[in-house]
Amino acid sequence: MKHAYLILAHNEPELLSLLIERLDDARNDIYIHFDRKLTVLPDVKTRHAGLYILKDRVDVRWADVSMLEAEYKLFHAVVDSGCQYSHHHLISGVDLPLKNQDYIHSFFALHHGKEFIGLHQRPMNSRADRALHYWHPFARSFRGSGAIYEVKRIFRFLAVRSQVLLGIRRNTGIPFHKGGQWVSITRELVDYLLEQEERALTIFAHTFGADEYFIPTLIWGTPFIERLFDATDESRGAMRYIGWRDDGQLIDFTPQDLPALQQTEYIFARKFNSRDRGFLQEILALSTP
Repeated sequence: MKHAYLILAHNEPELLSLLIERLDDARNDIYIHFDRKLTVLPDVKTRHAGLYILKDRVDVRWADVSMLEAEYKLFHAVVDSGCQYSHHHLISGVDLPLKNQDYIHSFFALHHGKEFIGLHQRPMNSRADRALHYWHPFARSFRGSGAIYEVKRIFRFLAVRSQVLLGIRRNTGIPFHKGGQWVSITRELVDYLLEQEERALTIFAHTFGADEYFIPTLIWGTPFIERLFDATDESRGAMRYIGWRDDGQLIDFTPQDLPALQQTEYIFARKFNSRDRGFLQEILALSTP
Protein backbone atom coordinates (compact mmCIF):
# COMPACT_ATOMS: atom_id res chain seq x y z
CA MET A 1 0.00 0.00 0.00
CA LYS A 2 1.20 3.52 -0.76
CA HIS A 3 2.43 6.06 1.77
CA ALA A 4 1.39 9.71 2.09
CA TYR A 5 3.88 12.40 3.05
CA LEU A 6 2.22 15.46 4.57
CA ILE A 7 4.65 18.38 4.54
CA LEU A 8 4.37 21.68 6.39
CA ALA A 9 6.73 24.07 4.59
CA HIS A 10 7.54 27.72 5.21
CA ASN A 11 11.18 28.35 4.25
CA GLU A 12 14.34 26.68 2.88
CA PRO A 13 13.08 26.00 -0.70
CA GLU A 14 16.39 24.39 -1.70
CA LEU A 15 16.19 21.93 1.17
CA LEU A 16 12.55 21.23 0.36
CA SER A 17 13.54 20.30 -3.20
CA LEU A 18 16.12 17.85 -1.86
CA LEU A 19 13.50 16.36 0.45
CA ILE A 20 11.06 15.93 -2.44
CA GLU A 21 13.75 14.19 -4.48
CA ARG A 22 14.19 11.64 -1.71
CA LEU A 23 10.44 11.03 -1.45
CA ASP A 24 9.88 10.86 -5.22
CA ASP A 25 8.86 7.24 -5.49
CA ALA A 26 5.86 5.67 -7.23
CA ARG A 27 4.84 4.17 -3.89
CA ASN A 28 4.36 7.64 -2.38
CA ASP A 29 2.04 10.61 -2.69
CA ILE A 30 3.23 13.99 -1.41
CA TYR A 31 0.95 16.70 -0.01
CA ILE A 32 2.45 20.13 0.73
CA HIS A 33 0.98 22.96 2.77
CA PHE A 34 2.92 26.16 2.15
CA ASP A 35 2.57 28.83 4.82
CA ARG A 36 0.24 31.55 3.57
CA LYS A 37 2.90 34.16 4.34
CA LEU A 38 4.80 32.86 1.30
CA THR A 39 3.86 35.04 -1.66
CA VAL A 40 5.98 33.14 -4.20
CA LEU A 41 5.78 29.37 -3.90
CA PRO A 42 8.82 27.20 -4.66
CA ASP A 43 8.69 25.33 -7.95
CA VAL A 44 8.67 21.71 -6.83
CA LYS A 45 8.10 18.77 -9.15
CA THR A 46 8.07 14.98 -9.02
CA ARG A 47 8.65 12.32 -11.66
CA HIS A 48 7.16 9.31 -9.90
CA ALA A 49 5.23 10.31 -6.77
CA GLY A 50 1.88 12.04 -6.84
CA LEU A 51 2.25 15.69 -5.84
CA TYR A 52 -0.56 17.79 -4.35
CA ILE A 53 -0.02 21.46 -3.46
CA LEU A 54 -2.75 22.73 -1.14
CA LYS A 55 -4.51 25.84 -2.37
CA ASP A 56 -6.30 26.57 0.89
CA ARG A 57 -3.42 27.72 3.09
CA VAL A 58 -3.06 28.91 6.67
CA ASP A 59 -0.92 31.74 8.03
CA VAL A 60 0.93 29.58 10.56
CA ARG A 61 2.26 31.22 13.73
CA TRP A 62 4.66 29.67 16.21
CA ALA A 63 3.03 27.95 19.24
CA ASP A 64 -0.43 28.98 18.01
CA VAL A 65 -3.45 26.84 17.12
CA SER A 66 -2.88 27.85 13.48
CA MET A 67 -0.31 25.03 13.36
CA LEU A 68 -3.13 22.56 14.03
CA GLU A 69 -5.29 24.25 11.41
CA ALA A 70 -2.57 23.65 8.82
CA GLU A 71 -2.24 20.01 9.85
CA TYR A 72 -5.99 19.60 9.49
CA LYS A 73 -5.79 21.03 5.96
CA LEU A 74 -3.38 18.22 5.11
CA PHE A 75 -5.56 15.55 6.74
CA HIS A 76 -8.57 16.79 4.79
CA ALA A 77 -6.58 16.78 1.54
CA VAL A 78 -5.62 13.14 2.06
CA VAL A 79 -9.18 12.04 2.72
CA ASP A 80 -10.58 14.13 -0.12
CA SER A 81 -8.12 12.49 -2.52
CA GLY A 82 -9.98 9.20 -2.18
CA CYS A 83 -6.66 7.34 -1.89
CA GLN A 84 -5.81 4.84 0.82
CA TYR A 85 -2.37 4.80 2.44
CA SER A 86 -0.56 2.50 4.84
CA HIS A 87 0.83 5.43 6.80
CA HIS A 88 0.67 9.20 6.72
CA HIS A 89 4.00 10.83 7.60
CA LEU A 90 3.65 14.36 8.96
CA ILE A 91 6.99 16.11 8.44
CA SER A 92 8.31 19.62 7.97
CA GLY A 93 10.06 21.08 4.95
CA VAL A 94 13.37 21.00 6.84
CA ASP A 95 13.27 17.27 7.62
CA LEU A 96 15.13 14.58 5.72
CA PRO A 97 14.81 10.79 5.63
CA LEU A 98 17.73 8.79 6.98
CA LYS A 99 16.71 5.59 5.17
CA ASN A 100 15.85 4.85 1.55
CA GLN A 101 12.34 4.17 0.31
CA ASP A 102 12.77 0.39 0.11
CA TYR A 103 13.75 0.34 3.78
CA ILE A 104 10.93 2.69 4.79
CA HIS A 105 8.23 0.70 3.02
CA SER A 106 9.55 -2.59 4.38
CA PHE A 107 9.72 -1.20 7.91
CA PHE A 108 6.16 0.09 7.94
CA ALA A 109 4.85 -3.08 6.28
CA LEU A 110 6.47 -5.04 9.11
CA HIS A 111 4.69 -2.79 11.62
CA HIS A 112 1.38 -2.51 9.80
CA GLY A 113 -1.34 -0.90 11.91
CA LYS A 114 1.07 0.69 14.38
CA GLU A 115 0.91 4.39 15.25
CA PHE A 116 4.25 6.20 15.42
CA ILE A 117 3.75 8.98 17.94
CA GLY A 118 6.39 10.10 20.42
CA LEU A 119 5.07 10.52 23.97
CA HIS A 120 6.84 12.84 26.39
CA GLN A 121 8.18 10.79 29.29
CA ARG A 122 8.24 13.44 32.02
CA PRO A 123 5.26 14.50 34.15
CA MET A 124 3.33 17.60 33.14
CA ASN A 125 4.76 20.65 34.91
CA SER A 126 3.66 24.16 35.88
CA ARG A 127 4.72 25.50 32.48
CA ALA A 128 2.32 23.10 30.77
CA ASP A 129 -0.41 24.03 33.23
CA ARG A 130 0.06 27.71 32.40
CA ALA A 131 0.13 26.97 28.67
CA LEU A 132 -3.09 24.97 28.56
CA HIS A 133 -5.39 26.10 31.36
CA TYR A 134 -5.37 29.87 30.86
CA TRP A 135 -6.55 32.09 28.02
CA HIS A 136 -3.61 33.68 26.17
CA PRO A 137 -4.48 36.86 24.25
CA PHE A 138 -2.57 37.71 21.08
CA ALA A 139 -1.77 34.03 20.60
CA ARG A 140 -0.64 34.72 17.04
CA SER A 141 2.18 36.88 18.40
CA PHE A 142 4.13 34.59 20.72
CA ARG A 143 7.21 35.51 18.67
CA GLY A 144 8.11 38.88 17.27
CA SER A 145 9.98 42.13 17.81
CA GLY A 146 9.37 45.84 18.08
CA ALA A 147 7.24 48.06 20.29
CA ILE A 148 3.87 46.57 19.33
CA TYR A 149 5.12 43.06 20.05
CA GLU A 150 6.36 44.16 23.48
CA VAL A 151 2.99 45.74 24.32
CA LYS A 152 1.23 42.49 23.35
CA ARG A 153 3.69 40.41 25.37
CA ILE A 154 3.22 42.52 28.49
CA PHE A 155 -0.57 42.53 28.11
CA ARG A 156 -0.57 38.75 27.67
CA PHE A 157 1.55 38.29 30.79
CA LEU A 158 -0.79 40.49 32.82
CA ALA A 159 -3.89 38.75 31.45
CA VAL A 160 -2.60 35.29 32.36
CA ARG A 161 -1.36 36.49 35.73
CA SER A 162 -4.79 37.96 36.50
CA GLN A 163 -6.46 34.65 35.68
CA VAL A 164 -4.07 32.84 38.01
CA LEU A 165 -4.77 35.26 40.87
CA LEU A 166 -8.54 35.11 40.33
CA GLY A 167 -8.57 31.33 40.06
CA ILE A 168 -9.99 31.40 36.54
CA ARG A 169 -9.06 28.21 34.69
CA ARG A 170 -10.19 26.65 31.42
CA ASN A 171 -9.99 23.14 29.98
CA THR A 172 -10.27 21.83 33.53
CA GLY A 173 -11.76 18.45 32.66
CA ILE A 174 -9.24 17.54 29.98
CA PRO A 175 -6.33 15.17 30.77
CA PHE A 176 -3.61 16.74 28.64
CA HIS A 177 -0.61 14.75 27.46
CA LYS A 178 2.50 15.93 25.67
CA GLY A 179 4.41 14.49 22.76
CA GLY A 180 6.04 15.18 19.43
CA GLN A 181 4.22 16.99 16.65
CA TRP A 182 5.74 14.89 13.86
CA VAL A 183 4.06 11.52 13.49
CA SER A 184 3.45 8.57 11.16
CA ILE A 185 -0.14 7.41 11.55
CA THR A 186 -2.74 5.15 9.96
CA ARG A 187 -5.88 6.17 8.09
CA GLU A 188 -8.00 5.09 11.05
CA LEU A 189 -6.26 7.66 13.23
CA VAL A 190 -6.48 10.36 10.56
CA ASP A 191 -10.24 9.75 10.41
CA TYR A 192 -10.50 9.94 14.20
CA LEU A 193 -8.57 13.22 14.33
CA LEU A 194 -10.90 14.67 11.70
CA GLU A 195 -13.91 13.61 13.77
CA GLN A 196 -12.38 15.53 16.68
CA GLU A 197 -11.48 18.63 14.65
CA GLU A 198 -14.04 21.09 16.04
CA ARG A 199 -13.39 19.97 19.61
CA ALA A 200 -9.62 20.10 19.18
CA LEU A 201 -9.56 23.60 17.69
CA THR A 202 -11.82 24.85 20.49
CA ILE A 203 -9.70 23.27 23.22
CA PHE A 204 -6.40 24.54 21.86
CA ALA A 205 -7.44 28.03 20.76
CA HIS A 206 -5.52 30.66 22.76
CA THR A 207 -3.25 28.09 24.39
CA PHE A 208 0.54 28.01 24.06
CA GLY A 209 2.32 25.26 22.12
CA ALA A 210 -0.81 23.39 21.02
CA ASP A 211 1.09 21.24 18.51
CA GLU A 212 2.98 19.49 21.33
CA TYR A 213 -0.22 18.34 23.05
CA PHE A 214 -2.70 17.92 20.18
CA ILE A 215 -2.45 14.27 19.10
CA PRO A 216 -1.27 12.72 22.41
CA THR A 217 -4.19 14.35 24.22
CA LEU A 218 -6.79 13.26 21.68
CA ILE A 219 -5.69 9.61 21.60
CA TRP A 220 -5.33 9.20 25.36
CA GLY A 221 -7.87 6.72 26.67
CA THR A 222 -8.72 5.45 23.18
CA PRO A 223 -7.76 2.13 21.53
CA PHE A 224 -5.07 4.01 19.57
CA ILE A 225 -2.91 4.01 22.70
CA GLU A 226 -2.62 0.23 22.41
CA ARG A 227 -1.39 0.61 18.83
CA LEU A 228 1.60 2.81 19.64
CA PHE A 229 4.89 1.47 18.32
CA ASP A 230 6.77 2.48 21.48
CA ALA A 231 5.07 4.38 24.29
CA THR A 232 8.18 4.40 26.49
CA ASP A 233 10.60 6.41 24.31
CA GLU A 234 9.60 9.71 22.67
CA SER A 235 12.14 9.55 19.85
CA ARG A 236 11.74 5.86 19.06
CA GLY A 237 7.98 6.13 19.38
CA ALA A 238 7.94 8.40 16.32
CA MET A 239 11.12 6.98 14.74
CA ARG A 240 12.45 10.52 14.47
CA TYR A 241 15.85 11.95 15.38
CA ILE A 242 15.27 15.55 16.44
CA GLY A 243 17.94 18.05 17.39
CA TRP A 244 16.80 19.03 20.86
CA ARG A 245 19.34 20.67 23.16
CA ASP A 246 19.37 19.97 26.86
CA ASP A 247 17.61 23.31 27.47
CA GLY A 248 14.74 22.35 25.17
CA GLN A 249 15.82 24.47 22.20
CA LEU A 250 15.60 22.99 18.72
CA ILE A 251 18.81 23.40 16.72
CA ASP A 252 19.92 22.63 13.18
CA PHE A 253 22.12 19.60 12.72
CA THR A 254 25.77 20.23 11.83
CA PRO A 255 28.61 18.02 10.55
CA GLN A 256 29.42 17.16 14.17
CA ASP A 257 26.11 15.26 14.29
CA LEU A 258 26.93 13.12 11.26
CA PRO A 259 28.17 9.98 13.10
CA ALA A 260 25.02 9.84 15.23
CA LEU A 261 22.78 10.38 12.21
CA GLN A 262 24.59 7.63 10.31
CA GLN A 263 24.25 5.14 13.15
CA THR A 264 20.69 5.78 14.33
CA GLU A 265 17.82 3.38 13.68
CA TYR A 266 15.42 6.31 13.28
CA ILE A 267 13.84 6.94 9.90
CA PHE A 268 13.46 10.73 9.77
CA ALA A 269 15.52 13.58 11.21
CA ARG A 270 15.03 17.29 11.80
CA LYS A 271 16.07 19.87 11.39
CA PHE A 272 18.50 20.84 8.66
CA ASN A 273 19.44 23.92 6.67
CA SER A 274 20.96 24.40 3.23
CA ARG A 275 24.11 26.26 4.29
CA ASP A 276 26.56 23.33 4.26
CA ARG A 277 26.06 21.43 1.01
CA GLY A 278 28.82 18.95 1.80
CA PHE A 279 27.08 17.94 5.01
CA LEU A 280 23.74 17.68 3.20
CA GLN A 281 25.25 15.36 0.61
CA GLU A 282 26.43 13.09 3.42
CA ILE A 283 22.88 13.00 4.82
CA LEU A 284 21.32 12.44 1.40
CA ALA A 285 23.65 9.49 0.87
CA LEU A 286 21.93 7.73 3.77
CA SER A 287 18.65 7.58 1.83
CA THR A 288 20.12 6.79 -1.57
CA PRO A 289 18.39 3.78 -3.20
